[in-house]
Amino acid sequence: MHQSCLRSLALIVLLLTSQLTLSRADDQAPVQRIQEEIWALPLPLPMFAYLVRPIGDGPFPLVIMNHGVSLNPRDRSFFPLVEFRDAAMWFARRGHLVVAPVGTGYGAAAIDIPERGLYGPFFSKVGKCTNPNFLDPGLAVAQADLWIIDYMIAEKRVLPKDVIVVGQSAGGWASIALSSLNPPPVKAIITFAAGRGGRVDGKPNNNCAPDKLVEATALFGATSRVPMLWIYIENDTFFGPALSKRMYEAFTAAGGQAEYHLLPPFGSDGHFFIGSAESIPIWSPLVEQFLDKLR
Repeated sequence: MHQSCLRSLALIVLLLTSQLTLSRADDQAPVQRIQEEIWALPLPLPMFAYLVRPIGDGPFPLVIMNHGVSLNPRDRSFFPLVEFRDAAMWFARRGHLVVAPVGTGYGAAAIDIPERGLYGPFFSKVGKCTNPNFLDPGLAVAQADLWIIDYMIAEKRVLPKDVIVVGQSAGGWASIALSSLNPPPVKAIITFAAGRGGRVDGKPNNNCAPDKLVEATALFGATSRVPMLWIYIENDTFFGPALSKRMYEAFTAAGGQAEYHLLPPFGSDGHFFIGSAESIPIWSPLVEQFLDKLR
């Protein structure tokens, strides 16, 4: 497709031009106005994305936010366009351009109608718990992140070596997978409740194959050298403290660089911690301290 056509696909549909006079909680940073947009990204697998950024031409440091997974086709079809809006806006107010892509097979792209022979692209199945494939689904989303990074750099919207990737649940797992590839533009990765195979049959703390998950985490750690921050919550019913600590120990023992934090219980299920505006005062100091070390 001609480049001009590709760019037209990425035409901004303005949701809100938020002339917000919002400052940091400590009132020490200058006022940062931001605006929210929806983009159609002309990637090898096109997808929609929520984008929020400071007002101005940039270029800005880039943050990519990876959402979690639902294995239920109906749930995927009703997946929200914006899952971590408050968290995304927190980064934007600090000068980042934030892209939160809607994964293939979700929302408007969820076209699974088997009885009509229609199957949308969905790369997040791990197979049977007797022999799950945790590696490839993570790497598939990591590849989409690489496409987004390349596209945003080519558009001259972002700084080419100042990328942070943030992920929750399966999106966090994909972010760990991305770290194993050590893409040069990515300077840091932050995960919340990262993992795969949680809550089999809807049962709390019933992981598909915990030993296999720990093994896969170690495989990613063997080549990962990107600085990472891992955040988990004590009352996470998908990836509880015992499992997340095993993953962390396997990852770092294999050579990965990660800082692990287990935070007190939050809400009815800490797995969804990052999606709550009330969680920002809890996790933001950890994120700021982590990023400050990298400057």
